[in-house]
Amino acid sequence: MSGLRLFRTDTRDSGMTEVMPRLAEIEADVQGLVEAHMETLLGVRFLASEYGTGSVHGGRIDSLGLDENGSPVIVEYKRGTDAGVINQGLFYLAWLMDHRAEFERLVRDRLGVTAASQVLWSGPRLICVAGDFTRYDVHAVREHRRSIDLVRYRLFGSDLLGLETVASVSGGMKVARRARRQAVVGVEGASMVELASAVDEALLGIGDGVNRVERKTYRAYQRLRNFACLCPPQRSKLLVYLKVDPAAVDLIPGFTRDVSGLGHHGTGDLEVQLRTPRDVERAQELFRASYAAV
Repeated sequence: MSGLRLFRTDTRDSGMTEVMPRLAEIEADVQGLVEAHMETLLGVRFLASEYGTGSVHGGRIDSLGLDENGSPVIVEYKRGTDAGVINQGLFYLAWLMDHRAEFERLVRDRLGVTAASQVLWSGPRLICVAGDFTRYDVHAVREHRRSIDLVRYRLFGSDLLGLETVASVSGGMKVARRARRQAVVGVEGASMVELASAVDEALLGIGDGVNRVERKTYRAYQRLRNFACLCPPQRSKLLVYLKVDPAAVDLIPGFTRDVSGLGHHGTGDLEVQLRTPRDVERAQELFRASYAAV
């Protein structure tokens, strides 16, 4: 991990012992660990491992999944640094876009008919998990028009895994932003448009690597995983759902609400109700807490 050092406290003598980082012995160890806990680590529901792309294409996709917003996800792994991981992933991403019906059948078989009917083909993603990346990799990602995440891993001791997002780029973001704003203007009027714009600016500017994903029923803001979901304006308020534990928040009627176990659009167990610019300011700390949590 770049610049990260991990220490274990020794309560017996108030000492500190550094836990040294290491790479996996083989690439398959990284793949197996991530696939076994993919939803927790990446916010992606696991679909298949070593998925064959047929005799003509002649490849095997390391992992296939579906993220929180219904976007198809390809995950490629490398034990250390490999200059070819991005191009390899993009090669498979092109195959995926040409085989949508096959992917939707896989989703239907693994996750059901509803999930298959809601696949978001406007935002397929590539996640590269590797021991490290070069500055050329980071530059290459920013030149592509695809949603790509570069994730650096390290193992610490026998039971700790660290993940660090090195670069994250979302494809098609400007088009989605323009289309959504026009829809809001037509339905809700200027005040709600301005409030939604203030929320959008706050969430996009909260830190590095924030991407925005447009769905029909909500707009998601994600790092590697969603940390906020903004629903279309109601008559007099906006609803934002955050990845914050409601039990850790002093809930305020009319402003914050525990929606764990309740059905709603988007992801997150804490609902924040915004009616005025002052509410957006009040919510900043909650926005930051949700960003930090993912």
